[in-house]
Parts: sequence; C-alpha cells; structure tokens
Amino acid sequence: MSIESDADLVALRKVGRVVANCLQAMGKALEPGMTTRELDEIGSKYLEFHGARSAPRLVYNFPGTTCISVNEEAAHGIPGSKILMASDLVNIDVSAELDGYFADTGGSFIIPPESDLKRDLCLATQRALKLAMREARAGNLLSGIGRAIELEARRNHLTVIENLGSHGVGRALHEEPGFIPGFYDPKDKRVLKINQVITIEPFLSTGAREVFDTGDGWTLVTSKKHLTAQYEHTMVITKGQPLIMTLPA
Repeated sequence: MSIESDADLVALRKVGRVVANCLQAMGKALEPGMTTRELDEIGSKYLEFHGARSAPRLVYNFPGTTCISVNEEAAHGIPGSKILMASDLVNIDVSAELDGYFADTGGSFIIPPESDLKRDLCLATQRALKLAMREARAGNLLSGIGRAIELEARRNHLTVIENLGSHGVGRALHEEPGFIPGFYDPKDKRVLKINQVITIEPFLSTGAREVFDTGDGWTLVTSKKHLTAQYEHTMVITKGQPLIMTLPA
C-alpha cells in the first residue's frame, strides 16, 4: 500500500506496535521444556487482548497464530508438540491485522547457552537488516536492498536464502511490489516510491541458499547441517530513512 493520510500512518503504526510487542513477549518467554504450541499460545493471547487477528491464519488458514521455526527450519514452522531445548535457535514471525491494516515482524532468538556460531549468525543478520534499510529510500532501486543484504552475508562468510524475501504489506499481508529478493538482481529495475509500505527481512544462513517444504505444506527447511536467522521490520519509504512501524513500545 501507499500511505495517503495521517490516519493511514497512525493505524499502521498501531498494528505495528502490537506485533512488535507480541514478538518481544514471546521471545522473553522462551525456555527449555516448553512446546512451540505453548509459545504460540502466548502470542495468540497477546494479539487477542489487543483486538488483532493473526494474519497467516486469516489470510492463508495457517494452523497456528504465529510461525515458529527451530534450528534448520527457516520459516513458516507450525506450532505444535515440538519441545524447545537449551541452545535452540528459534525464529518467531508475527504478523497481524487490526482495523484493516497489516504489519509483519520477526526475529531469531537463542535459548541459552549461545554458541559462537548462532550468536554471530544472528548479529550478522541484524546488521544486514540495518544496512538494507539505509538503501530503502524513495528514488533508489529496490535491488539495493538485496545488494546490501548479500554484501553483509559475504563479509561474514554466510549465504542468503534466495527463495525467501521481503514484500509489500499494509492493506494485505502480501502486496505490491511483490517479492523483494535478499540478493542483488541487476535485472530488477523497480524503484522505491515515497510512502510505499514494505517489509525488509533478510534470511542469512550458515551455508544454504534454498529452503524446501517438509511436506506439511508450510514448514520450510534447509538441511540439518545449516542454520538460518531472520529479522524483519515493516516500514514506510520516505526521501530519507524509512519510518519503522514495528518498533516495540
């Protein structure tokens, strides 16, 4: 979507704050021995309390409120009976609708103790998000987002998951400009426009370049020898730095 009024911005910021605070609440609750279903229930109760609806459930009939992916699972993990263990790398993706507006956020968390590999992977992915946001301004080529992500991955001897990426958001969970790759595509001549609403969500891996469906119709994984981290914000494009909608209060 494109922001057309102050009311649009207020409403988008409202749902963005809800999903951001939900993500933080779930991350703080992580502990060994809990199931991913129990973790999802925390997110479900939080969204319900604030009057928001799970976007993946609403739009795609996803069998959960949030997407919870563990270790080699990179995205769209279904909450269930899986028991979380110490040192697990857990990605939580929270997206919701409130008053006709959608926001999307996500982050990777490590249940202590942390390994150097997992910590460095998460830190590099966070840096990739920050660097990509610097390129996200009106008039710039959209491909600059992927270039920034890919360069940070290479600097840290990591790879980019190429069949996962960022997207437009706002009045729907996925909107124009469609798929935004996390790697540089010189053929992509799309230009970012002022007031455009997008996500940026780098997926960096310790060696994988693709994810595959496990067969359940949702969960996307790499091989067990690889790990993937993801961080995501919803933002509004301006002539300068983007306005981040998914900051916790």
